[in-house]
Amino acid sequence: MRNRIINKVNSYGKLDLQTNPSNNDGDIMDIAFKDVITVSQSSSIIEIANIMSEKNIRRIPVTDPGSGKLLGIVTSMDILDFFGGGKKYNLITQTHKGNFLSAINAPIKEIMTTPVKTMKNTDTIIDAATLMLEDDVGGFPIVNSEDEIVGMVTEGDVVNKLDKLIVNLEVQDVMATDIISTTPGTRIEGITKIMVRNSLRRIPIVGEDVESQSNEEKVQGYVTASDVLEYIGKHKLFTKLFSNEGEDVVDTTIDQLMITDVISASKYDKLSDISDLMFEQNIRGLPVVDEDTGKLIGMITIRDLLRAIVE
Repeated sequence: MRNRIINKVNSYGKLDLQTNPSNNDGDIMDIAFKDVITVSQSSSIIEIANIMSEKNIRRIPVTDPGSGKLLGIVTSMDILDFFGGGKKYNLITQTHKGNFLSAINAPIKEIMTTPVKTMKNTDTIIDAATLMLEDDVGGFPIVNSEDEIVGMVTEGDVVNKLDKLIVNLEVQDVMATDIISTTPGTRIEGITKIMVRNSLRRIPIVGEDVESQSNEEKVQGYVTASDVLEYIGKHKLFTKLFSNEGEDVVDTTIDQLMITDVISASKYDKLSDISDLMFEQNIRGLPVVDEDTGKLIGMITIRDLLRAIVE
């Protein structure tokens, strides 16, 4: 896989990328975000949800306050898993005996992911592109020889640098057609389960088109992991809290938080144009709709663009 992308880069000839790691900083540091937000393992789950919502970030390294050494990482999917999507929901139901308020104030170390996959500051952009697909990871903390965090790199950073390699491809060449969607009446608990169990950060919401005589289903909106975190982080959940039971909190349907101003793609759009659109609008995935019927026919994400670049 790595050799394949090196051949692509060499054939294009205008990207000026390193093809081998260096003893000094590699070119991964050219695209890395260096002002990294970190938290201690004693920070509460609700604090982390708030930070992710306010800063619009999906992963936060957990470090030792004294040494700065990396201890773990928490992602938006970890929070959703805790909130009702997967095994980490046991923190509410078992450890805290159904007391949601107690659970969301538990330390982040109870749900953080360890060990953490990292990259070195001496690595290359090509290394990052390759490892993201091989390890199925959307972003890595970057550490130096002392294991101190010096940056973060995400698949979006890599795509933004390398999207010139996919100028001749169209959306239909790489889009996912086996689409998981849901309806506006789905509860938040339900959509978190869909996201966590299928490793999806974005779910299209479909329903009957009331303006069409055929009553065909069309895209009415979408919900992302960040939207759910914003719901949690802005404390809207507390208006639903009639008891300490977690189910009282998640008994809200997604039509109350889904994005209805939908930007979509056509299967004939060029991937380079889609890449530009995603970065301009700060979005990481688009529904693909039929130009004639408006029916949902696929999804295109940053991960799909990265896969097209590497493979």
